[in-house]
Amino acid sequence: MEIVRLRPYSWALLTGLQVVAGVAVAQQGEQVDPRTLYEITTPTSAQKVKAGSKGSVAVAIKTKNGSHVSGEAPFKLEVSGKGVKPEKERLGLADAVDKRPVDNGVADPRWEIAFLAPSPGHGEVDAKLTFFICTEKICARQQKTVSIPVDVD
Repeated sequence: MEIVRLRPYSWALLTGLQVVAGVAVAQQGEQVDPRTLYEITTPTSAQKVKAGSKGSVAVAIKTKNGSHVSGEAPFKLEVSGKGVKPEKERLGLADAVDKRPVDNGVADPRWEIAFLAPSPGHGEVDAKLTFFICTEKICARQQKTVSIPVDVD
């Protein structure tokens, strides 16, 4: 076995690299799962409407732990329906009927999604959200789909 002798500055370099690696591992351990920073809610559950009339359902992003939805990154809320016809198929962050402005975005945005219920039966409003949830340290793209049941009499 050959013994390798390191010069003093080599030891300092090796020790410095170990410290940097240790800090990187510690920071990785502190990373927050972005899915814990919000909750998608549907404040209006199982809507009942008369055939031929209009109705609406709500979708909200409940932000947690000081997070917010980015106002600078792309945002999409795509709406489709089964047995009902949404008035708009695409909504933006500006379409939120309720939101709390924060630096670089909004907290707790909520949308009212209007639809027409043409005939009796069971329907559904589907909302696909694509947004960035952010804190002071991270900003992560999220994509969630929710379905809200609608009963048409």
